[in-house]
Amino acid sequence: MFSGLSALVVEDVTDDGDKVVVTARTRDVAVPCPACRTPAARVHGYHRRTVRDVPVDGRPVVVHLRVRRLVCPVLGCSRQTFREQIPGLLKRHQRRTVRLAGQISQVARELCGRAAARLAALLAVPVSRSTALRHLRRLPLPKQAIPRVIGVDDFALRRRHRYATVITDAETGRRIAVLPDRERATLESWLREHPGIEVVCRDGSATYAEAVRRALPDAVQVSDRWHLWRNLCDKAQLEVRAHAGCWATINPPRPGGIREQTTRERWNKIHDLLGQGIGLLDCSRRLGLALNTVKRHARMPEPQALRLTPAYRPTLVDPYREHLRRRRAEEPAVPVTHLLEEIRELGYTGSANLLVRYLNQGRAEGDRPVTTVRHAGRLLLTDPVNLRPKETALLEKIAAACPEMTALADLIRDFAALLKPAEGNDTKLTDWITAARAVALPHLHSLTNGLEIDRPAVNAGLTLPYHNGRTEGVNTRTKRIMRQMHGRAGFDLLRHRILLP
Repeated sequence: MFSGLSALVVEDVTDDGDKVVVTARTRDVAVPCPACRTPAARVHGYHRRTVRDVPVDGRPVVVHLRVRRLVCPVLGCSRQTFREQIPGLLKRHQRRTVRLAGQISQVARELCGRAAARLAALLAVPVSRSTALRHLRRLPLPKQAIPRVIGVDDFALRRRHRYATVITDAETGRRIAVLPDRERATLESWLREHPGIEVVCRDGSATYAEAVRRALPDAVQVSDRWHLWRNLCDKAQLEVRAHAGCWATINPPRPGGIREQTTRERWNKIHDLLGQGIGLLDCSRRLGLALNTVKRHARMPEPQALRLTPAYRPTLVDPYREHLRRRRAEEPAVPVTHLLEEIRELGYTGSANLLVRYLNQGRAEGDRPVTTVRHAGRLLLTDPVNLRPKETALLEKIAAACPEMTALADLIRDFAALLKPAEGNDTKLTDWITAARAVALPHLHSLTNGLEIDRPAVNAGLTLPYHNGRTEGVNTRTKRIMRQMHGRAGFDLLRHRILLP
């Protein structure tokens, strides 16, 4: 039960109800002098120390320890007398054993201050949040060698206001350093102080690119493939929205046009007032709209074409949809009463009102797809292997809506094939850029311009196996740490928690 106190001589153990009291003393052995390291066994006096140990049976353990003050046998030693220490059990000026302090440190490492104090109280180790943080800060940071391949990325300390930079080992995911900002000079200074880096994985940040170029001119910069794909997705979504007038013609007429018309009228009213120099808050008051609604419309360069997919619940008419479609195709003016009699003979048990509402909603029309800009973009950007047959048919119709949409679908598919690193992808990228610039897709043209500006790093990203995925994982873990701390702690504590193994 008290194996952790084996360095002491336990004289008595008392059950004090809410705690366990242990009376112990040090062993009668010679102890080296801390100044001259000469063994000393002559006792000058005794001192009492009260320390806490790990709990037993859910109750705290208090150790009343008698330690000796010894006399150094060397004449002229700077330490004539000294108090003996118990290595591995107690440290100087500490009131908790080493193993109890280690447990508190690990709890604080995972939960930080307040949460660690609450959990420690349940474990019969009552500590304050400040004590938990002190134990956390005492945990030593690992001394790590600078790797050959690093990943560099930023994360938000306060979104849109303050950012920091994290540097990791791109091959193992180990955290190497955390810088207080994302300025070029800060990263450049750190890179100059840590030579030996050969490959740097980063996103499309021009600031990081310039810092690496200045500090490590011979290092290979690798543009992260996930960010390349994300940039393509954003541009493709804009192209899909720009060509909504082409592929949206495959949508059948249905209720909901009133909402689209209302949105367009609201957008025109807001921009008319803004064009007259009227502020956002005044616009919301004049039009009777929420301020956030006015802000959202003010950011739109043009009114949205809202083509929302109607969501219908299953009804009793669904099993007879094919029959209704066929009859309305053969005889467009067939009365609803005739259709009701026919499907009742087939087993329909619903009401006539349900059938009328079903037909008025257009649910008995042909297989013309209904979709939105976001859904159309998702179909274009999804691996065809992962699409259902219904989605594949819809994708074919969207891609065939106009020559630009057809070219966009082909370009997306060709670019996705380049994201698997292989030799020769840099040459294929040149062909892809040429093909993209030959089509009237202005948003993709801006993407190709960005690729050409950062072409060496993009080529390395498409041909080398390195990426920034592990650095993004560190950022995800950092967000969890920041949610635990709720922004109350400083940057030094956040840095300490990030770098702890």
